[in-house]
Amino acid sequence: MTTLQSGLRKSVATLGKPRKATYVVLAIFVLGSLFPFYWSFLVASRDNAMLGQRIPPFLPGGNFFANAARVFDTVPFWKALANSVIVSGTVTLTTVLFSSLAGFAFAKLRFRGRNGLFVFIVVTLAVPTQLGIIPLFIAMSELGWAGSLTAVIVPNLVTAFGVFWMRQYTVDALPYELIEAARVDGCSMIRIFWNVCLPAVRPAAAILAMFTFMMSWNDFLWPLVVLDAGNPTVQVALEKLQSGYYVDYSLVLAGTTLATIPILIVFVLLGRQIVAGIMQGAVKG
Repeated sequence: MTTLQSGLRKSVATLGKPRKATYVVLAIFVLGSLFPFYWSFLVASRDNAMLGQRIPPFLPGGNFFANAARVFDTVPFWKALANSVIVSGTVTLTTVLFSSLAGFAFAKLRFRGRNGLFVFIVVTLAVPTQLGIIPLFIAMSELGWAGSLTAVIVPNLVTAFGVFWMRQYTVDALPYELIEAARVDGCSMIRIFWNVCLPAVRPAAAILAMFTFMMSWNDFLWPLVVLDAGNPTVQVALEKLQSGYYVDYSLVLAGTTLATIPILIVFVLLGRQIVAGIMQGAVKG
């Protein structure tokens, strides 16, 4: 019996160890994912002439800071960065908060019309965003918000996907027993949400915050329509860099590299929570 148990343990240990081929495949995927970022930085660190070379160089040049300075001289990039930080940060905070509230209500509270309302919210995901551009712009103009950041923030305070995501996660992550125990202790519903629900759904909230920040940071169409030319977001400012007859790709990709840095910072800050959420979902599955 002892020999059989030791043999089974060795077999399980052998199966649990990843092979060298696994690391090779993962390394190939990582390099393939990082190559576009490296190529952008490579072009941004040189001049536009390198794109015409038959064998382009694969080492960065020394013109990145000069090209970055030209970006700030060509378009109001500092203002665009500040606008994008304000818009993306505000939208991320409100989306996570309101989606968590709505997800908690749909998952754990019983009220009339709960299922029908949730289905209606999910169905709105099938409606193309472009269909609402004209009526939304008319509404923002009537309110006097056209041209301001308020017109970009308010329509995105909460998303249907965020509500759906947080509701699905809350169903399994928050047992009814915890809610009942909190009620017995005299907690109000808001306190239950804040002290019981939010800690339980923190990994899902971190993932939602990451994706919401990325989507808001990369949003182009609605800010282009509703904002003035002198009050752009980052993506609108990048479009202005390539709006001329002659496109200086070293200038454009220098701006693109600068615009990517905040997303990388957010990913580093939320990376631990994102990995924890993915691992927790994998264990549950």
